[in-house]
Amino acid sequence: MAKKKIFISSVQIELSEERSALYEYICSDPLLGKHFEPFLFELLPAVDQRADDVYLKEVEFSDIYLGIFGKSYGSENADGISPTELEFNHATEFHKTRLVFLTKHDNTDRHPKENALITKAQEVLVRKKFSTVDELKSAVYAALIRYLEEKEIIRSVPFDATLLNNASLSNIDTEKIKSFVRLAQERRGFPLAETEPVEKILTHLNLYRDGRLTQAAILLFGAAPQRFFINSEVRCASFMGTIVEKPIPSYKVFKGTVFELVDQALEFVLNKLDYRVETRAEQVAIPGSYEIPKDVVSEAIVNAIAHRDYTSNASVQVMLFRDRLEIWNPGALPMGWTTQKLKQLHTSVPANPLLAEPLYLAGYIERMGTGTSDIVEKSLAVGLKEPQFIQSEDFRSIIFRSGTPEATPEATPEATPEAVSEIRKLIRVLDGEKTRVELQQLLQLKDEKNFRENYIYPALNLTFIEYTLPDTPTHPEQKYRLTPLGIKLKNDLNILQKQVGEQVFEKVTPQDAMHVTDQVTDQVSTEELPQEFRSSTVAVQNLVLVLDGEMNRIDIQRKLELSHEGNFRDGYLVPAINEGVIEMIYPQKNHPKQKYRLTAKGMALKAQLKNKNK
Repeated sequence: MAKKKIFISSVQIELSEERSALYEYICSDPLLGKHFEPFLFELLPAVDQRADDVYLKEVEFSDIYLGIFGKSYGSENADGISPTELEFNHATEFHKTRLVFLTKHDNTDRHPKENALITKAQEVLVRKKFSTVDELKSAVYAALIRYLEEKEIIRSVPFDATLLNNASLSNIDTEKIKSFVRLAQERRGFPLAETEPVEKILTHLNLYRDGRLTQAAILLFGAAPQRFFINSEVRCASFMGTIVEKPIPSYKVFKGTVFELVDQALEFVLNKLDYRVETRAEQVAIPGSYEIPKDVVSEAIVNAIAHRDYTSNASVQVMLFRDRLEIWNPGALPMGWTTQKLKQLHTSVPANPLLAEPLYLAGYIERMGTGTSDIVEKSLAVGLKEPQFIQSEDFRSIIFRSGTPEATPEATPEATPEAVSEIRKLIRVLDGEKTRVELQQLLQLKDEKNFRENYIYPALNLTFIEYTLPDTPTHPEQKYRLTPLGIKLKNDLNILQKQVGEQVFEKVTPQDAMHVTDQVTDQVSTEELPQEFRSSTVAVQNLVLVLDGEMNRIDIQRKLELSHEGNFRDGYLVPAINEGVIEMIYPQKNHPKQKYRLTAKGMALKAQLKNKNK
């Protein structure tokens, strides 16, 4: 934050000692020096301008006018006005904050025009008297600290507890209050009824006092919170790869109350995570789970919104990559805390306690400082890599998605499952150079947004296609064509479809297609399996042949007619997983409902084994 500029105004000759001492004091004081930059006219280098033009311009550029009025009035211009009074008038005209300090002289000792200036100042602002330089320093210090507090540059109370001067109860949405009360009653036994007056409910929550709203009241229940806090928003984006790059497939900026921001950001992420449907068993509802537990995503988003620094102009950012979820917020850990402490049970020190309490009452968060440690524990419990917390200029939470390797390889990013089919279709119809309209017609698609988000952007991100006019993506004559990688993929898709059949082919990703056909092409009819399909053991090949759909360990053992579990695991199961021909449907190895299925590589291997055995 830029320093606030203080224009020190007085008769130079009479108060030269006070001016110099005050300048040095403000510059050298650790707190004042951090926030203020004093200006003295006598310290300016010689310039080829009229003196009155220079100092009046400096008044305009300053944030604070600090006047020291003594006995003398000073030199007068043709209109009989001194520089000090001209500066005071100019500061008044430009609505600067004015602080005036008077020497302790009787009025009879002062110049009549100085008395008139003091009277003028007395009518519009508070003035303070001093006898010594130390008294002046003390008075200036108190005034500047008050200025910092009023401007909320420093606070003696948390940001959310600060009273808002320009808001009233008319800015509160009563329906949002009632909805909150119903939720808080259900989840935490909130004692007040929704029929109670809004003032009573807000007062109970410490959001309304002395007839004024706190800033937290608007953030939580405001009809339009961004009218008062334009930076209270969440920016969400999803990317096809592992880095921030354009085009961005999905980007949203959410506004609203704190509750609405959490709900909208959570829905954005969950809609883009993989969701596994499990066996219904005896339940009416079909159970399922997200690749990152919903509670983990919710906790991380709530923490970012509840604990952010609302004095910062930055926004909360939620970014979903192929391998991880990153949530950034402008904020800092409590003094002396480390990110490692967040992974342990710790005390709760909310940056915005008046925001945190209603979020707790509504069931959005838990108290006792368990939020970040819960994120770690719940992630590890489902087999995810341990989350990371990073404190730099911003605070970042990084939560890894299922299947994230310890180190991300430098390779072409994989397509998400929902984009695999779309990419294949696009690649197979793209010949030469085609416009968007032509491609949509070939694919018989009417929705432009769907086409861009699910076909064009993923294929561009994976570098299978490219713009014909790359410097101007939105050019009206823009067309698309296959890259060399895309041409190879198209050829490989055609080869693989013939070898594995349509049913298997539909489950093969573009990357698997290229990887497999590197070894399959022109070798299908040979007696020996291609290198890509060879297994280290016959046991693995036999497992692949009997594995149909999703099967548990016991069923696979039975089909292989194996009775010894240890032998099956060591000789069949583990080698097959290590070779990447089968995979677990649950990341945690010891899941009670664990099952196994063929990977795309395994499906291709099975097809080749069957072809060889004919």
